[in-house]
Amino acid sequence: MQVAEILRKKGTDVAIVSRSDTIGTACETLRRYGIGALVVSDDGTSIDGIVSERDVVRALGQEADADLLARPCRDIMTAEVFTCSTDDRVDHLMSLMTENRIRHLPVVVDGALSGIISIGDVVKSRLSELEAEARHVEEYIHHGR
Repeated sequence: MQVAEILRKKGTDVAIVSRSDTIGTACETLRRYGIGALVVSDDGTSIDGIVSERDVVRALGQEADADLLARPCRDIMTAEVFTCSTDDRVDHLMSLMTENRIRHLPVVVDGALSGIISIGDVVKSRLSELEAEARHVEEYIHHGR
């Protein structure tokens, strides 16, 4: 399965914060949408970074004070962001996520942000593939085709 098919099923909406938005705003946005990461983008199409739950927890561990929530996202965002394209296959995403210990991959088309894939999306698509393969094998066993 390719990224394009996953996006067709789940949609292309991406929750975004700007570099100057506060960490408190990022936390509220993560909570409101029930997601684990936000793309940091000042213009909505380029990727300046990513703020994940891990980034927030790391910052809290280093500097657990009330001022943290008032600081800008640029202070805790991960600036080196791995991305994928709509042509990438799930097995490639699994390798990329595992090797780099990441859970979210923004999707880029023609240099612009066009979606995001989470580890949950990858697992769900892989399970769907395995279920389809099992059905095919079962049909073959029962019907010989």
